Amino acid sequence: MDFSVWLAFFAASWAISLSPGAGAVAAMSAGLSHGFRRGYFMTFGLVLGIVTQVILVSAGLGALIATSSLGFAIVKWAGVAYLIYLGVQQWRAPARPMVAAAGGAIQATRRQLVLRGWGINAVNPKGTVFLLAVVPQFLDLKAALAPQYLVIGATLAFTDLVVMAGYTALAARVLAALRSESHIKTLNRVFGSLFVAAGMLLASFKRAA
Repeated sequence: MDFSVWLAFFAASWAISLSPGAGAVAAMSAGLSHGFRRGYFMTFGLVLGIVTQVILVSAGLGALIATSSLGFAIVKWAGVAYLIYLGVQQWRAPARPMVAAAGGAIQATRRQLVLRGWGINAVNPKGTVFLLAVVPQFLDLKAALAPQYLVIGATLAFTDLVVMAGYTALAARVLAALRSESHIKTLNRVFGSLFVAAGMLLASFKRAA
């Protein structure tokens, strides 16, 4: 990939990562519930989800999902159900101050956080359609495609690792400053509602004609 082309994609990838969405909500939710050190494992899952999407697009499966009504509907509603499930889980999460959490309260394991993050980005046809629309603009079709997709995946992964670290740290810092269970309960419900809202937005997303 030509350096000037990569530089343009690098700039675009920051805009993609910074834009509010289910990934940002997930990162902040993990920081809120688990603090930065554990919560950041959610980001690893989000990045794996992005890599999965890039692989699907590069293999041509993304185009199949985007053009097949049944395939698109299956992936779309699976994503909607998953986001709403996460919202309900966050809404019902126990209101623990950071001190209580550090004292041995049960938290999601690192593996669970990674899997949750992966599910959010992997089962998202909106992301597939977005990649199908954006990525081809940066590809040199006369050159080998596999190295170009590798660069694109690595670039998206890098920017997401940085941006989601900021979202996670911000939420973790808010949690560390809180001692009132009522405040934490309110924040849990706010983030739970945001997950549900993200699910409803995905439900309204339609396949391009």
